[in-house]
Amino acid sequence: MSVPVPTLAFPSTRHDSDSRGAARFARWAPIPLRLIVGLGFIEHGVLKLQRGPEVFAAALQALGTPFPHFAAWATIATELLGGLAILVGAFVWLASVPLAVVMLTAIATVHWQFGFSSVKLLAVTAAGPQFGKPGYEVAVLYLACLLALVVGGPGPWSVDDLRDQLK
Repeated sequence: MSVPVPTLAFPSTRHDSDSRGAARFARWAPIPLRLIVGLGFIEHGVLKLQRGPEVFAAALQALGTPFPHFAAWATIATELLGGLAILVGAFVWLASVPLAVVMLTAIATVHWQFGFSSVKLLAVTAAGPQFGKPGYEVAVLYLACLLALVVGGPGPWSVDDLRDQLK
């Protein structure tokens, strides 16, 4: 008498039912991107306002930025308004352009010299870990998320999606 031995099947390709299930959830993927990118940019703009735009303008002037006061306010406005636009999914492709310019400028003027990694453990002291200046890793992640939102769209629960539905 033989006893059937169970076998495990490892399909080499996905079944149609699997891909339909994944597609059903894929449309929601832009929402966490919008949340983290939108809130991140808003947070950066709020921090610049809290410290005082003149402090940020002084940093820009030290970097050799022309018209540092104008550039400071333009950056703050871009981060606040662009971040809000991304957060609610409104005119995502249009908001992404100035936000990308801000990120590319930050990479070129501040972060590039510190390399890729955003975490640089310098030492561990009695006061705790001591970290160095961040590289351009996080800025590149912001750029990748913006690109994903522009190419893939803002997804459901967005102003752009609502506007498209009303057409």
